[in-house]
Amino acid sequence: MTGEMLSGAAFIFLARCTDVTMGVFRILMLVKGRKIVAAGLGFFEVMVYITVMNAILGGGRSLSFMELVAYCGGYAAGNILGSILERKLMSAFTMVEVITEKNENASRLGERLRDAGFGVTVLTGEGRNGLHLVFKIICNRNKTNRVSEIASHYGGFIIHTDIKGVSGGYFGTMVRK
Repeated sequence: MTGEMLSGAAFIFLARCTDVTMGVFRILMLVKGRKIVAAGLGFFEVMVYITVMNAILGGGRSLSFMELVAYCGGYAAGNILGSILERKLMSAFTMVEVITEKNENASRLGERLRDAGFGVTVLTGEGRNGLHLVFKIICNRNKTNRVSEIASHYGGFIIHTDIKGVSGGYFGTMVRK
């Protein structure tokens, strides 16, 4: 394998990794409602893609096995890097809902979550087997495991839902700290 082939494969891998990372992040921006950012990312994503395709196919030659592996590897790595970027750069919020039967044990759950620093809203609902408590906790995505860990000791059904944003209330005071 020549140095030229290796540098060509490295170029393809890095370029593909770049355009796929932008693609993943672009899709996440669209989901979060940030269309202008998504459009800008899409522009550069396609520019990188076309540049790579021109470099690969522009001369009328076919891909070597190494180039094909580099292209596919860059795509796979770009997906991973894009999701890592999203976790690092996006302020993502999650609503955790815990539904338990209404009893003394469940009543302690709200106190325990508040003691851990979470804002909790408790609603009463009715299920097949009688009254239930619904605990609603909005937190940063990186805190959902802690909420679930606390809630799991009290039984019930735990639901995680991504939300676009929050403002005001107890959570608003927590964000400003």
